[in-house]
Parts: sequence; C-alpha cells; structure tokens
Amino acid sequence: MWLPSIITIFGQAASTPAELMGAFALAWFIAGVAAVPAIRLLKPLLPLVLLVLGRLALVFVHGGQAQLYVASATLLAGLIWLSSVRAPMTPGVPLGLAAAALEHAALGTVDLSWRPWWLAVPVIAVLAAPLVALRSDPPDPPARGGGWSLVGPALLLTGVYALSPAVVAVAASYGSSGYASTPPFPVPPLALGIAVFTFLAVTFAPRVPSGVVARTVAAVLLVGSAACFSYDFAAPGPLWLALLLGAPSLALALRLGSTGAESRFATALGMVVFAVAAIAYYAAYDIGFPNQWVPVAVALIPAAALLRSRGDATVRLPRLGWAAAGAACLLPLASVWVPPSPGPGGSAGSIRLVAYNIRMGFGLDGTYRPADAAAAIAATRPDIVVLSEVDRAWLLNGGHDDLAVLARLLHMRYYFGPAADAVWGDAILTNLPVGAVTSVPLTAAGAPTGAQALGAVVTVAGHEIAVVSTHIQPPPSAEPLVQVREIAAFATRFAGSRPTFIAGDLNVRPGSPSLQAFAAAGYTDGLAPFRPLPTFPADHPVEEIDHVLVNGLTCTDVHVGTAVTSDHALLAATLAIP
Repeated sequence: MWLPSIITIFGQAASTPAELMGAFALAWFIAGVAAVPAIRLLKPLLPLVLLVLGRLALVFVHGGQAQLYVASATLLAGLIWLSSVRAPMTPGVPLGLAAAALEHAALGTVDLSWRPWWLAVPVIAVLAAPLVALRSDPPDPPARGGGWSLVGPALLLTGVYALSPAVVAVAASYGSSGYASTPPFPVPPLALGIAVFTFLAVTFAPRVPSGVVARTVAAVLLVGSAACFSYDFAAPGPLWLALLLGAPSLALALRLGSTGAESRFATALGMVVFAVAAIAYYAAYDIGFPNQWVPVAVALIPAAALLRSRGDATVRLPRLGWAAAGAACLLPLASVWVPPSPGPGGSAGSIRLVAYNIRMGFGLDGTYRPADAAAAIAATRPDIVVLSEVDRAWLLNGGHDDLAVLARLLHMRYYFGPAADAVWGDAILTNLPVGAVTSVPLTAAGAPTGAQALGAVVTVAGHEIAVVSTHIQPPPSAEPLVQVREIAAFATRFAGSRPTFIAGDLNVRPGSPSLQAFAAAGYTDGLAPFRPLPTFPADHPVEEIDHVLVNGLTCTDVHVGTAVTSDHALLAATLAIP
C-alpha cells in the first residue's frame, strides 16, 4: 500500500517531479537506518505493535494524506522491528515471502487493504500472530544471526518477478505474436504453486549442494533469471525461464547466505537497497533511462552471498510441515476463473463501446477500487471495452493484475498489448468472436512508458469490425504526429476493407493537427456531433482527450461516466454499423 501511495497521493498523477518522489520515498528508509542506534533504548515489542496496528489501520484508512502517512509510519515501524530481531533470517523470511505470494494469488492479486474489513482484519490478525510470538532478544550484543542484509534484495526480486502471481499470469497469457490474451484457466495458479513449492523445497531440504561449484552455478542461475526477466518483454520464453530459475536459486542464496553473524544495520541497509532499486527501476519510466540492469544488479547481492557462504544454516521441516506447505501451494487455485465462451453480442446493427483510461486502477484519492470501476463499466452494458494505462504486475502499484481482475468482474475475455514493458500497456475486453489480433510498438516520441497499437477483428451479427486500442504519449509541447501517422497506417493495414474504429486516451484535443491528420487518413472524430465531452480530470472534467475515431461507422448514444475510479472518466458510445 505504501508504494502506490507514493505515486498516486504524493505524486499527484505525475505532477510531482520523479526526483522529489524518489527523495521522499528514500527518506523513510534512511530514517530506518538512523533509528538502528536507538533500538537499544526501545522495547523491541513497541515497533512490532505499531507495525501490526498500522497494518490493521490501513484496512480502514483509504485515500488522501492519511493513507500516505499511516502507510509510511507503518513501514518505518516494520523497519525498526526487523532491525531488532536477533534470530537467523532463515527460515522465517523465505517462509514469509512464500506465504505472501500464496496469499496475494488467493486474493486474485487484490491486497487485503482493499477488501471488506470483516475479511481483512481476521486474516491480518492470523498473519501477525507469529510475529507477536517472536519476542526479540535484548539488544546486546550487537551481532546477530546472518542473512538479514538479503531481505531487501529478496523483497525486490520476489515482488518484481520471482514470486509474483501477476507475472506468472502474464507469462501464461503471452503467445508468440507480441500480444497477450486470456490464458487457459489452470495455468497461472498451478505455475505459481509449483514455483512456491520449489522455493520452499530448497529452503527446507535436508541437504542441498553447497560446494563451490554448486554455489557458483546457483549464483549464475540467479543472475541469469534476472537477465531473462529483463531481456525481451514481448516473448513468453524468457519470462518462464526467469520464473523457473529465479525461485530456487534465490531460495538457495537465502539459505546458504544466512550463516555467520551480521550487524544490526544489516537489515536497514538491505532495505535501503530495496528502496534505491525500486526507485531506479520504476522512475526510469518517467525519466527515460534504461532500467533492465536493475534486477540484474540486485540479483548480484544474493549471488555474492552464495559465493562467499561456507555453511548450511537451514531449519528442517517436519513431515506435517511438508504436508501443510504442499496444501498451501494449492491456495492460488482459489483465484481460478473460467473465462466465458465467445458469443454473438451486440445487436443486428450496432455495438456498445467503452473507452477508459483506468490509471492502473487507482482513483484520484489513491484508493484501489476495481469493483467500482467494473460496476461503472458494466452499467453501460458494453460489447467492447478499450482500456488505457493497464498495469498487470508492477510492484510499484501493489502487484495487481488490473486486467485479470477487471476481466473476472466483468465476465469478459481480454487481449493485451504491451507498451512500457510486458506488464504495462493497453487492452481490449470483449466476448464477441475475435479473429486476428496484433500489437505493434509505436515510436517513443513522448513519455518513456512507450506506446503501442493493439488491433483485433471482432464479428457482430455477421459483420467484421476492426478495433484499435491505443494510448498516445505526446512529446513535450508538441503534437504527436509521428505516433498519429503510425496508428493510422497500422489501422488501415490491419483493417483492410472492414469498418474500423480507433479508441483510447489519445491526449489530443478536438480540432488539433493530430485529429486533422487522422481525418486525412480516413478516421474522423465520431464524437464531434456530441461535443463538448470532457473526460479529464475525472472529478471535474475540463479536457477532451479521450476519443473514438471511426471509418465506416457512426457514433450514437454517447455518454461520459461520473465514477471517480481513475483520473479519467469513462467514455461510452454506441457504434452503428451501416
């Protein structure tokens, strides 16, 4: 909850400079380091109580500065408590990472903070019970069990890819054509269950290879898994390889790297690594520098721990524990959803369209309300939903798979085109029969998040219609004519002689040179007879930047929604087929 609060509340829809957001975020982790000397003066139970109470408070505190600072204070309490623990890092931390992944999957990637209190409070209480039972030893002597410097890197690697339920779902949804679609229903939960069980198996195995050759191979595999994740976001093979190699090699690093003793600063400094890496990785999408090196650089830290380890500090898991671990790995099956079969949809002469920039699922107040967004969409009874700013796994935004969540709530199938990376882009939801689907990248003339055009051919009452979903990223103080011409050329090439519409957050205004360029290519402003139709910002719309451009179709029954579940209002229209 803390990471998305930094972006949506402190960041104010990207109006706050990325450097300032990074400094604010890093300050809380620096405060955790500064608090380490004061641990000697604190009762170790105090920061733990504050951590648990803060976590419970976040079930009720939603939105605004209250959410930001309650989450920040809770984070700081957790950092201080972790720095006070003298027990070895293994097996508690690996077990916690595995439990977090399983819980996140079972909840369909929607965190407990956004669930009803009667569900969230008991679950948080159960999860907190083992922590309360772990009363920290007195603060002297300063040395303690080893491995705590690896907690921050492990949190980054498991959250970004190695044990991320959303990344597993994305990997399962990609084909070989550069786009993703609704996967066969058992694949993502079973794959995550296998990854978590492998992670636990290495952590608790009676014996693991610990010779210099085995440690070197494991270190290479760990760094290689991070490289595979960063290699090619349009291909499923590297993603699966990253997941296959990442979990067991990281588990071995945590197990063998937890020998010896470390200073109390180890945890706090390791979490600073987490903060710096997370800021560097995600700020790249705003500032524009390459970020593929970040997971690889972070993986080098546990890899180095592997190479310098000399012992095996594992704790054996009894048979009952193995049975419990195996059963727990079935938890992701709770999120299984069988997608509906394609149906006729629409009427004989029209289809209902919704175009919506969902802003990664977060409203202007920083709350995550996918159910409210789905209800607002469903109220328009759409046949096709075109989505912009879809986040499918960013740890920065809570690790949600917005697309899968909305697809389940709307009972629709999805098609996804990657823009920034494998898990951020644009989408089409529909239950109409779908033929050809293609995604093409656009020239990165604007924001570093990139842009793409996703095309799909749907069939309505015997008519084939070409749908193009896109999100234009204009260059600063200039018209995005390069992307406009690429989108128009792609739509013409993809559609052929079929009626076509282009929809999404185009970030251009009515009458602009960009819309004139679209019109010259044959794609007219379908909303022109109904203007003004402001859609941004959602709480007081004044800007007309969401559009529906048509070729061979006519817009009727146009409607702008009032739900504030994004920074944009949804735009609905009926498209009449000649």
